[in-house]
Amino acid sequence: MLSRAGEGRGGVIRFPIALAPHGSWDVRADITVSLDGEVEPPEAVERRFGTERQRVRGSLAAWSMHLPRLRTTWDDLEHAFSQSVADLAALRLRAGEGPGLLPAAGMPWFMTVFGRDTIITSLQSMLLGPELAVSALSALAELQSHVDDPAIDAEPGKIVHELRSGRAADKWFARYYGTVDATPLYLVLLSETWRWTGDRDLADRLREPALAALRWIDEYGDRDGDGFVEYERRSRRGLENQSWKDSGDSQRFRDGRTAVPPIAPAEVQGYVFDAKSRLAEVARLAWGDEALAGRLEREAAELAARFDEAFWVPDRDGYYALALDGQKRRVDALCSNIGHLLWSGIVPPEKVDVIVDALTRHELWSGWGIRTMSKSDAAYSPLSYHNGTVWPHDTAIAAWGLARYGRYGPVHRIGRALLEAARHMSWSLPEVFAGFDRSETPFPIAYPTAAKPQAWAAGTPLLLLRLLLGLEPDVERGTLATLPGMTPLLGSRIELQGVRALGKTWDVVSSPDGTTVDEAS
Repeated sequence: MLSRAGEGRGGVIRFPIALAPHGSWDVRADITVSLDGEVEPPEAVERRFGTERQRVRGSLAAWSMHLPRLRTTWDDLEHAFSQSVADLAALRLRAGEGPGLLPAAGMPWFMTVFGRDTIITSLQSMLLGPELAVSALSALAELQSHVDDPAIDAEPGKIVHELRSGRAADKWFARYYGTVDATPLYLVLLSETWRWTGDRDLADRLREPALAALRWIDEYGDRDGDGFVEYERRSRRGLENQSWKDSGDSQRFRDGRTAVPPIAPAEVQGYVFDAKSRLAEVARLAWGDEALAGRLEREAAELAARFDEAFWVPDRDGYYALALDGQKRRVDALCSNIGHLLWSGIVPPEKVDVIVDALTRHELWSGWGIRTMSKSDAAYSPLSYHNGTVWPHDTAIAAWGLARYGRYGPVHRIGRALLEAARHMSWSLPEVFAGFDRSETPFPIAYPTAAKPQAWAAGTPLLLLRLLLGLEPDVERGTLATLPGMTPLLGSRIELQGVRALGKTWDVVSSPDGTTVDEAS
């Protein structure tokens, strides 16, 4: 709709304009998108848009008041931190009946709740406070399946993969549960939120969803009783691959062959190990259930031993397979998933150095980040969505694993590389970029259809800041501390004021001389 009448012909509108000296002329074009053919007057749309913009600004201002304040001599970190906060603010949405906001997966394709993406983003952003995580836990508990429905790959206790509405729901699913990792990751997020808040009421309120998730892992996730969680779609319209690498060609052997389901992804076994180990702590300290805590600890230890035997590949100096296929063969591509295994803690101490070496060698390390698949595998391509690209969140999770085992040299290397990559992308990391060697390209090469902003990419600089500071809450002592073996970043000073943890506020200062964490006065 145009504010002035013009002369239209052949799809072109012309306006005769006669202007006196210092005169002005304008025309306004209102473009309306309508799914049902009804068009609202421009004035009504403008009023609604203005009201919504005011509401969003108010919500952002309220959230920003509680965020920690960063001052640093490292420009890349300062800019990336600010942009990440802005990107996450833009991605927040409301889901379910709760009052809180949680992160959508990404723009423009995924402005909805994704179980896995929402959980990982909440884990990455704990440094900003627990609000996103608490909202995510509550909303996902509301959406947790209570039925066995093959049409949507749902089973009792399973955490949702994706919500859709409108035409997207009509074309695919309104609610879909085809993900094998969101359920154990839900338990990891519950534990992490408990560690940062010490909130017993939250732990009690989410006890039944947590126990239902545990039952899903043991009764439905382990499809054949071999002690590992597997996936195989039941819905004819569902996803063929249901791990985080969910493209159709992601599960590949070293020689390029495609694995046949049911598939047991390596990193998912790590998530289950971590979920049970962490939930044992919640059971003991928050629920007072020593019997459950002991059982979960035994099950986690048994899984770790079973995993090491089944997934270890002795070739190429040793590493863990990407997955087990339907015949229990090791899917022996060397992939970034081994970084998730470090993060989960399932890697035994005697094999940590081998895994660290595999992650940081040229086959996986591009110079900008960790490739999803090594250059020495037949299916590798620097532009393959899950077989050679670099995903910032994937690399940051590997850094979290390296920090867990005290390998801070590679953590600093990863932090610098990803933040330098962000500099070339207006400080807003995309979902994924190409896996070309840094020596071949002076800047990271964009992936054509990558979402931006995207939630777990936006969460990456926040997680990196936490890792560079080495921060870890101690719920038993009620303090915010640093990880054992943490070494400060050389050449930079980082001050983070107003970090909220365990009902207190903390100020953190890191310099080449060391890192201090003090309760704010």
